[in-house]
Amino acid sequence: MAGTSLSRSEAKELTRRRLIRAAFAILDEEGEAGLTTVKVAKAAGIAQSSFYVHFKDRHELLRALGDQAGERLRATMREARLKAHVAGDARGHRDAFRIPLEAICRHPELFRIGMRARHDPCSPLQEFAIQTAAAYRAHLAADLAAMGFPTESEHDRRRLEMVADGINSLTNTMAVGHLEGRYPDLEEVVDVLVAFSKGCLRALRAPAGRDGADHPQG
Repeated sequence: MAGTSLSRSEAKELTRRRLIRAAFAILDEEGEAGLTTVKVAKAAGIAQSSFYVHFKDRHELLRALGDQAGERLRATMREARLKAHVAGDARGHRDAFRIPLEAICRHPELFRIGMRARHDPCSPLQEFAIQTAAAYRAHLAADLAAMGFPTESEHDRRRLEMVADGINSLTNTMAVGHLEGRYPDLEEVVDVLVAFSKGCLRALRAPAGRDGADHPQG
């Protein structure tokens, strides 16, 4: 509000948000190579020395971008999944798969950085990328459990986690295909993800035989 002065902590948080917004804009437009502390500080309208009040280095800034994008995405995905389950809404079910794809398309370079870091033991972001993937897996597994899928035994919980991993991995793979132009129709990608998830969940609900294998369903 006009005429209202900010406290020191509020001003600091406002500057941090400006840095994050500037970093997203640079990353989306120029890629990782363009993301320098000088450019981010300039775009945010602050002195470069002030950048280090908020972030130790560029990697810490990237972790902040990942945290912000990830928290929002997981919350939105969870809301869509549970809403679709409660309402029995097929369209809402599709939305739950479209949301992460659209998020990846909004910030493709951040997605690529995370994917590379997860498999690069030399990357200072590897641990963060692994923890982020674990958070997505845990959220999806918890949502599936809330939707009524079995979690009574260690076997049930392990299978549920495997399905969550499979859905997340396929989402990432399909997103790469879309970004590369191999799968240009995003709705077709959603079709595949929905079909895959339904097949996995049918298998998850199937009773297990004495040999540990699932009985096929007709």
